[in-house]
Amino acid sequence: MHSFSKVLFFIFINIHFVCLSLNGQQDNRLFDIANAPKAKSIEAYIRTLTNFGTRSTLSDTVSNTRGIGAARRWIHKEFNNISSTCNNCLEVSYLSEVFKTGFNPRIKEDIQITNVIAIQRGSVYPDRYVIMTADIDSRVTDVLDAQKDNPGANDNASGMAGVLEAANILSKYTFPTSIVYIGLSGEEQGLLGGTTVAKYAKNNNWNIIGVLNNDMIGNIEGVDGIIDNSTFRIFSEPVSTLETERERAWHRVYGGEVDGPSRQIARYIDKLTDLYCTNLDAKMIYRLDRFGRGGHHKPFNDEGFPGVRIMETHENYYRQHEDIRVENGIKYGDVIEGVNFDYAAKLTGVNAITLAALAWAPPPPEEVQIGGIVQSYTRLKWKPSTFKGLAGHKIYWRETTSAQWQFSRFVPKEMNEITLEKIIIDNFLFGIASVGLDGNESVVVYPTTLISTRR
Repeated sequence: MHSFSKVLFFIFINIHFVCLSLNGQQDNRLFDIANAPKAKSIEAYIRTLTNFGTRSTLSDTVSNTRGIGAARRWIHKEFNNISSTCNNCLEVSYLSEVFKTGFNPRIKEDIQITNVIAIQRGSVYPDRYVIMTADIDSRVTDVLDAQKDNPGANDNASGMAGVLEAANILSKYTFPTSIVYIGLSGEEQGLLGGTTVAKYAKNNNWNIIGVLNNDMIGNIEGVDGIIDNSTFRIFSEPVSTLETERERAWHRVYGGEVDGPSRQIARYIDKLTDLYCTNLDAKMIYRLDRFGRGGHHKPFNDEGFPGVRIMETHENYYRQHEDIRVENGIKYGDVIEGVNFDYAAKLTGVNAITLAALAWAPPPPEEVQIGGIVQSYTRLKWKPSTFKGLAGHKIYWRETTSAQWQFSRFVPKEMNEITLEKIIIDNFLFGIASVGLDGNESVVVYPTTLISTRR
């Protein structure tokens, strides 16, 4: 091949691969991260947590071998051990709050709820956070019983093991945005730990991209008789509970009633799972949580922060909130034999790639506007991210009945508006994401104001 032709050939190939990356094809680091969690590590973490006998919020806080106090001190130590392998890259601390007797029926006396927090500080946006949480505590049939053994192997040693394993993996990388790993206490007593942390984040002006709450990620044998290790659920609320009257009116006239920040996080996880995970499919559930039940992402949602619950698809109620026993031939109790460690490792991988992709991605565009009323096109305009590694933006659209974004178009960073010809605004919903040079994208932002469609 002639040398000049070779140069043109290689330029073409490089441009081709850049375009593939910018259109969200893949960041090869995320393949490595998705497969990094190990079942043996997950099992070791879970066994240690179950060996504390009980992790009831109301249990012993002084013993070094039994109770919630021993469990949270061990988690604090594990975060510090991980930090010691990455040049002290984790800021490990406790965050506590005292809840008074009578706060709710699940507290029988004044109690101090203590959470364990590890922050992997971002190099560019240290006060911008993506968070992974899990509950430390467990319970038996009587939520006030702090004496009986309640291993809480799946609910929720599995989730806490996932948080520790994710920290162990991601601490080997650096990110422009901060990643936070949290063990929350007091979930079974009324989402108390999450209430404390969410309130602290709000009072300290934390800019939270999203909260990934992991609650039961290890069971594959459902009470419905189905055995399934290839799907998981993501629960998300449709819009923020703090939306204004103006925002509510906008949703009614211009759409977006299922396009709030938490729902966009759910779509983001679903997309990443399809791109980077093998034999695993995310099932988006359009609910805050399971019917009539709750999880520790809710306190963050209550404060206006985006957050979702990640968990197994098929629950086994015989293994949840039950005394250990055999009754009418049925084995009750949340024991370690009910946990599938390979499955928990896969779901940990989903969390890890989501944390990494969001922490590597540019901040989302701001002031996203839309227009196209009685026109043959749709027009979008936005204020671009100022991220140094910004490559451009991706315009997304989907049919109004579709759960996931179906169509997209990449535009370079020099552009801050686009006209989509022959795409009628009535028939689709639209959004915009920022795209980094490495191909990682921000969450999609739904338009919130109108622009003139005159050209």
